[in-house]
Amino acid sequence: MEEDTDFRIRFSSLCFITDHVGFHGTIKSSPSDFVVIEIDEQGQLVNKATDEPIYEISKVLPETNNFAKKPKLGFQNISFEERSNQKVSTLVPCSDDDKNHQCGSEKEDTINDGTSGAEEGKVCALGSLLDERTNELLNQFACDIKEKWNFKSELTGPSPEFSLGRILDKNQRAILHSAVRQKFPFLITVGKNSEIVVKPNLEYKELCHLVSEEEAFDFFKYLDAKKENSKFTFKPDTNKDHRKAVHHFINKKFGNLVETKSFSEAKYNAGNPNIVITVRFREKAYKHRKRSVECQERKVIYTAFTLRKENLEMFEAVGVLAVKLGVIPSDFSYAGLKDKKAITYQAMVVRKVTPERLKDIEKEIEKKRMNVFNIRSVNDSLRLGQLKGNHFDIVIRNLKNQINDSANLRERILEAIENVKNKGFVNYYGPQRFGMGRKVHTDQIGLALLKSEMGKAVKLFLTPEDLDDPVNRAKKYFLQTEDAKGTLSLMPEFKVRERALLESLHRFGMTEEGCIQAWFSFPHSMRIFYIHAYSSKVWNEAVSYRLATYGSRVVEGDLVCLDEDGDDEHFPNNKVHLVTEEEESANTYAIHQKNF
Repeated sequence: MEEDTDFRIRFSSLCFITDHVGFHGTIKSSPSDFVVIEIDEQGQLVNKATDEPIYEISKVLPETNNFAKKPKLGFQNISFEERSNQKVSTLVPCSDDDKNHQCGSEKEDTINDGTSGAEEGKVCALGSLLDERTNELLNQFACDIKEKWNFKSELTGPSPEFSLGRILDKNQRAILHSAVRQKFPFLITVGKNSEIVVKPNLEYKELCHLVSEEEAFDFFKYLDAKKENSKFTFKPDTNKDHRKAVHHFINKKFGNLVETKSFSEAKYNAGNPNIVITVRFREKAYKHRKRSVECQERKVIYTAFTLRKENLEMFEAVGVLAVKLGVIPSDFSYAGLKDKKAITYQAMVVRKVTPERLKDIEKEIEKKRMNVFNIRSVNDSLRLGQLKGNHFDIVIRNLKNQINDSANLRERILEAIENVKNKGFVNYYGPQRFGMGRKVHTDQIGLALLKSEMGKAVKLFLTPEDLDDPVNRAKKYFLQTEDAKGTLSLMPEFKVRERALLESLHRFGMTEEGCIQAWFSFPHSMRIFYIHAYSSKVWNEAVSYRLATYGSRVVEGDLVCLDEDGDDEHFPNNKVHLVTEEEESANTYAIHQKNF
């Protein structure tokens, strides 16, 4: 097989178990010379037709319902009395008069504990979905807005914004939207192509002109939580004209969602007729909310299928499928990566897509050298490593003897086969793991990421090959100019990963922080792929060093696999044994039992 010089050096320097002369040959002359078929956990080849029904219509939900937003974080509604005792936020100080005030919200809608479970959930959501730096910047942005309002200064010019970055998972976006608004009701969140942007809530400021800031703070928390059968009560108000202004504001801004009524306070005093304004959600809003929650509680759709692809990188294949199905790449799960220059078969599962919808795109994706079959409903996604192995059909062409080897070629080949049968071989990670034939290898990108050299990793990823095509012209332009916006206009639509990275760079810039955000535009499975590539290089070199040092002997301190025919493949540690000095002396174990 044609290999670049770097790879030839890299693999010729590795140490092997035997010193067999070997022979020359070429693999992967064409994709059909290298066929990879995944073996599932039941030991079945995934290219075989399954006996299961392709899909069961009665068990599949309508696809449109699968995109209902995930319920909010379960923030409980609380009365003004309970809320004022909670120190909801250091940004909204409570006066002693407020804390001592009693109000008429119903008991079942209140929280009596000093710290609500909702508040803990909110902090947890922001902490888990945002990195520490973004969290700090969000808090600083909130403080700046509050400070300007507290000093009665107007926000001049365009409304200030703060971006939380792109969140590809739709459910995570819904949780983050709610968490931000619950913690900072004086802010609003807006979605832009999977990006969440935070802005000042001008309606909050307007309400603060009519009621106390604490009331406004709690009202917007109540409004966002949408807790069914809950009510919100403002402080008692003796001024009829003022109450009328509050009624008018709420009905004008939120009349399609809530309704307001005035009631005499429970402790009625004829000489001082305090009236309170109570807000509750309209009945149609309840019904809409209930339907949304019911949709979310219903089982999420998972559709399993076998993907056949030819001469196509796996991430590119997933990107094409995601565009055709209207989902994102992280909605796909798989047990392992497969070669590009090959015909490969592998099991996949996609979320939020019905089997019928997947069958609809069969003809379209054939043009991209892909096929899907064995389509069926399942209960969960796949995990990396959830397979027994892979079956390979490999054609070796252009066979010839090594230089200065006059032996019969057929005999050399048979000797090599016997060597593998009797002594095994070291299963090194091969050139395809590292992006063979490319200027930049995947392990180089992985090393840059591990060293937190994010800008270098971005430039390595966008390094062009020596080809004159639209993709490489766009990459070349970027390296020359670092103009992400201009490069986006040149980059073809089908290069999903490159475009996602460029969109983030356009938003955040080529700063260190901007490059970090750009890498987070990729699904986790892709980000970790480059780290794994560098780990694979380290593994290759470590195993080679071990063989060069100790040869094929099993020595003290080695780990060996016992009972290889055992059924407990999910718990391999039960079969691993640490070789002792006595066992080394007695040659108890063979090299094929060695666990690398």
